[in-house]
Amino acid sequence: MKPVRVLLADDHTLVRAGLRKLLESMPAVTVVGEADDGLALLALAEQLQPDLVLMDIAMPGLNGIEATARLLKALPGARVLILSMHQNEEYVRQALRNGASAYLLKDAAPAELELAIQAVQRGETYLSPAVSRGVMSDYVQRLRGDSAPAAMLTPRQREVLQLVAEGHSSKEIARRLDLSVKTVDTHRSQLMKQLDIHEVAGLVRYALRSGLISSDS
Repeated sequence: MKPVRVLLADDHTLVRAGLRKLLESMPAVTVVGEADDGLALLALAEQLQPDLVLMDIAMPGLNGIEATARLLKALPGARVLILSMHQNEEYVRQALRNGASAYLLKDAAPAELELAIQAVQRGETYLSPAVSRGVMSDYVQRLRGDSAPAAMLTPRQREVLQLVAEGHSSKEIARRLDLSVKTVDTHRSQLMKQLDIHEVAGLVRYALRSGLISSDS
């Protein structure tokens, strides 16, 4: 059977090292690369064409939830398994909405990771038992009718929102996204108007609730 080609994305070096060692102990898995942030992941994924990406949520610059959406748009045949310490239902919903096939908590047993990988490769959705309760029962219903402001933001707006919430200035955001400062300020103003939030602290709180950033960012 052809090994599953896996790409790791986590901004903690020791976590990546531990995951690599665990994955390499699995006979049907080959680790093809590692990335320490969302943007690096996208570039590496385009180069390596992995079957599966194991991705953290809390990564600088571009979080795992947004990176998942971009990755699957560029590589629709790939699968994403989110590995996170966050059990919050909103994180899970955002990840699944953006195309993730699995959501696994970082305190899961090694055997559960292998089960999750096998399920994903069969085309199934896998959730850690701790997050599946209360999520799957209303997941489809809530997605169909979700008209929350976060769902109506464009990918660029969510990207700007994350960077604002991470504390970057308009000039820094413009440099990162290859935009003009004026364009970034326009995005910021539109975000505040659309979300009815008019100070940066409020945007930070909103980004936390929506899963765009996490409290350990």
